[in-house]
Amino acid sequence: MPAIPDVQLLYTGHHQWLQQRLQHRLGNAADAQDMAADTFVCVLSSATPPDAIREPRAFLTTIAKRLLINHWRRRDLERSYLEALGAQPEPLMPSPEELAVLQETLAHVANALDGLPLPAQQAFLLSQLDGLGYEAIAERLGISHSTVRRHMAEGFRRIALALARQDAGIAAPVRSAAPALAESLNAG
Repeated sequence: MPAIPDVQLLYTGHHQWLQQRLQHRLGNAADAQDMAADTFVCVLSSATPPDAIREPRAFLTTIAKRLLINHWRRRDLERSYLEALGAQPEPLMPSPEELAVLQETLAHVANALDGLPLPAQQAFLLSQLDGLGYEAIAERLGISHSTVRRHMAEGFRRIALALARQDAGIAAPVRSAAPALAESLNAG
């Protein structure tokens, strides 16, 4: 594969810089190492050939920023879920087994929503987490009521598919920003 030497040059020339930058943002060396590795995995799976990258640090920063946004979004979703669980009276707290199933379900749902465009994710989360109606969501996001309905239908379709996969015993897919990233990079 001819792109590998180019990726090696990109990696050796910029990995440490990227990792330090991520550590500054995350405040954690282990998370920064993981995020830097994920960034280079995205580069490997990107449709953009490494030798076509004119500004490698800007390219890597863009990928890493998208991964950070997904990381923070998942962390906020998990924190909200755990807060909601903590607010339940003690007898309603799930058992460790139920909690494991709930966490697996949450992973399937998060994976299903990861593939949606950002406005569709926002509409879905505003509806399901904040309890907003379609008109309020349309007003808040500056989109039409019919677009909100379309986003919600796609969100529910994806979640139904994810939950069917879970019921069938199919593991949640490994999350990757690479396809959306490659698409957005090619569009620009």
